[in-house]
Amino acid sequence: MSAPKPRAALFDMDRTLVRKETASLYVRYLRDIGEASTFDLLKTFYWVGQYTLGILDAEGMAERALAPLSGTPESTLVTRCEDWFGKYVEPHVADAGRRAVKRHMAAGDVCAIVTGATKYAARPLAQRLGIEHVVGTELEVDGRGHFTGRAERPLCLGAGKVRRAQTLAEKLGFALEEATFYSDSVTDVPLLERVAEPIAVNPDPRLERLARQRGWPIERW
Repeated sequence: MSAPKPRAALFDMDRTLVRKETASLYVRYLRDIGEASTFDLLKTFYWVGQYTLGILDAEGMAERALAPLSGTPESTLVTRCEDWFGKYVEPHVADAGRRAVKRHMAAGDVCAIVTGATKYAARPLAQRLGIEHVVGTELEVDGRGHFTGRAERPLCLGAGKVRRAQTLAEKLGFALEEATFYSDSVTDVPLLERVAEPIAVNPDPRLERLARQRGWPIERW
């Protein structure tokens, strides 16, 4: 008799495990260390607003946002994200999110952060919460260990997030159709529809309306 498949709990990062949207927190950090301008911060707020409304050209935005990384050593971003997380993000990690992660771990569930952000942004959070697995947007790195300024396709957004989560499920042996997924965003509906337990956390207006229509649980973290 074969062993039962593990169950999985998947967590979005922005406005879910972290009560804030992390892209603007990162640009604020870059501005404070002299690597970005106030205009860059305002541009990021604009992109975040479009994302929230579900009208963002994600592919085009990624090209523009990542181009300045071209030629930057991967190690530089790793170091920056660790510094940024401790100073700008950690105070906004949701206590209810911490409890949810602990509850799933105690139940023996596989826990993973599944986010549209990069793994560099998400790994410090995963380490703090004891989460082993991170699924996010992957950045191209050349043979010297420097960024090319491009993201690997698919981006970890919408249908691309489902594909990347499915890859993790196949690797670890859990069924995506039996998983739980916590998210705040209507852009995550493709993955919320795929799992057994979709949970809307701090949902944006469109996701809240859809969750109420479909009877999905709504939580405030």
